[in-house]
Amino acid sequence: MLTIIGCGNLNRSDDGVGVIIAQHLQQYLAENPHPEVRVYDSGTAGMEVMFQARGSKQLIIIDASATGSEPGAIFKVPGEELEALPEPSYNLHDFRWDNALAAGRKIFENEFPREVTVYLIEAANLDLGIELSPAIKHAANVVFAEITTIIQQNI
Repeated sequence: MLTIIGCGNLNRSDDGVGVIIAQHLQQYLAENPHPEVRVYDSGTAGMEVMFQARGSKQLIIIDASATGSEPGAIFKVPGEELEALPEPSYNLHDFRWDNALAAGRKIFENEFPREVTVYLIEAANLDLGIELSPAIKHAANVVFAEITTIIQQNI
């Protein structure tokens, strides 16, 4: 089973890129069904990532990044490099997908995917808004195409 999860905030311009790609992948799968592939839009809910990934063999997460790199730059990173256990807190809003990777592996053990890839797309604009910047739209198309190729290989 391949699980793909798009993360981000659609109301913060380029931060919504992961969610937008996930929505496009859901449309793609509606037209090209693959029973071994699941796609979720988890928005900013890190806890959802942990539960949605459970039982999958392979996990792909898509999100925006803000590292100061060139807008639209695409980083493909192994999940274990980004895992981070959460700081003790009573606020689940602070529980992000990087926390979900570490916690999910610890809680679910063998039921959590071993193969995790994270696609990060460098944002140009994280202000309030609903449009993606041109460079981020282009990067989103590149990531979408790469992931549809992965889906086709999982048949």
